[in-house]
Amino acid sequence: MPGRSNSFVVVANRLPVDLETSPDGTRTWKASPGGLVTALSPVLEKHHGCWVGWPGVADEAPEPFTTDNGVLLHSVRLTQDDYEAFYEGFSNATLWPLYHDLIVTPIYNRDWWDAYREVNLRFANEVAAVAAENATVWVQDYQLQLVPGILRQLRPDLTVGFFLHIPFPSPDLFRQLPWREELVRGLLDASLIGFHLESNARNFLELARTQGLEVEGEVSTRRVTAHITTNSGHSVGVAAFPISIAAGEFGGGGDEGDVAKLRAELGDPKRIILGVDRLDYTKGILQRLTAFEELLETGALDPAEVTLVQLATPSRERIDHYRATRSKVEEAVGRINGRFSQLGRPVVHYQHRSVPKNVLRSYYRLADIMLVTPFKDGMNLVAKEYVASHGDGSGALVLSEFAGAAVELTQANLCNPFDIESIKRALLSAVKALDESPELMREHMLAMNRQVREHDIALWSESFLGALKALKEA
Repeated sequence: MPGRSNSFVVVANRLPVDLETSPDGTRTWKASPGGLVTALSPVLEKHHGCWVGWPGVADEAPEPFTTDNGVLLHSVRLTQDDYEAFYEGFSNATLWPLYHDLIVTPIYNRDWWDAYREVNLRFANEVAAVAAENATVWVQDYQLQLVPGILRQLRPDLTVGFFLHIPFPSPDLFRQLPWREELVRGLLDASLIGFHLESNARNFLELARTQGLEVEGEVSTRRVTAHITTNSGHSVGVAAFPISIAAGEFGGGGDEGDVAKLRAELGDPKRIILGVDRLDYTKGILQRLTAFEELLETGALDPAEVTLVQLATPSRERIDHYRATRSKVEEAVGRINGRFSQLGRPVVHYQHRSVPKNVLRSYYRLADIMLVTPFKDGMNLVAKEYVASHGDGSGALVLSEFAGAAVELTQANLCNPFDIESIKRALLSAVKALDESPELMREHMLAMNRQVREHDIALWSESFLGALKALKEA
């Protein structure tokens, strides 16, 4: 059949492209490789693969084109209404808060659900049109949970894997969802479902049990030792595959001059504390600012010696909870600077815009302490990027116990982000340990650095696809 030539297909909400407009008004689509692309490009190239996704602009869909690395990019067109109801609505105002333990209340809107189904059908149809006979399809994340089920109906010859990049909640929470049965049926038509953590996978297995499905085995990491059998007799493997980063991109030196320049621009403080997050209500940014303010207030930290840098990338700014979060964060930054800054030397440096990767690497290298305090996070790659940037053993990581990364980065200074006192203790402990126990801190950082380097993003993709291939051949 025409177009069905791709033996390996990745399908994700977004294509790895950006629309660029030149000064003369000419518009071109440019590939923008991120972590996922880095992980999957070798496989896509080897198999002459194809990436199916939305290009990020409403009512636009470039013709399929091949990247410099030989990956075919195939667009799915979304209207502005699709974007608002499917993406901003059901994906991010219903599923996102539900899967993040109800940090805010999910909205259960029937029109959004209809849009979610419709857009998932559109994605599945595009995949069915480009996938070769008996191809392998890897579906990514919570926006596309119905795609495996639709593909099984459209193209039963395909082998479909699904990976969830955010947490999966307890069955008690998930059962709130009015459309729970249909969503689970969609997922269970995959051959393999992957989660970041064993705890997430166990939540899913327990949910299957509550629905009366047969569950065999216990969950493992990077091995499929648990299976669910559906009412139709189809067997799906369930396992944990912790995602990571391309650690080599953050190691090594070469940026010492940029780091020294940045430190000088910040007034050359004794200790620089760094936060890097999307401006999202799940990230606990306000709580870490409050903890920092209280440590300054009591004199535990000296504003003449410490500086907090918060880089907050804009995110989902049309959604009310995100706008409210931004307002509260910026109010806190202003209040802290008003109370503790000296003229020309703010104690908190705040930036609400995206930061290029090369600049971000310099910030990571600059920071004496990395502050990562999400209320809930599937993994949190910022923590791993910081650790990878400190191959010399310098620095300290303060990490929420509710970030997926806490399972792997066990030498971090862990905290409960819901407890301001816990954040204060972890931050103060890190500051003091850098002064009083530098060798111990170095050992901790080097151990975490080895963990990140040995368990990189290549291992993530290879282990998932290897497990999927084994299931296909079984």
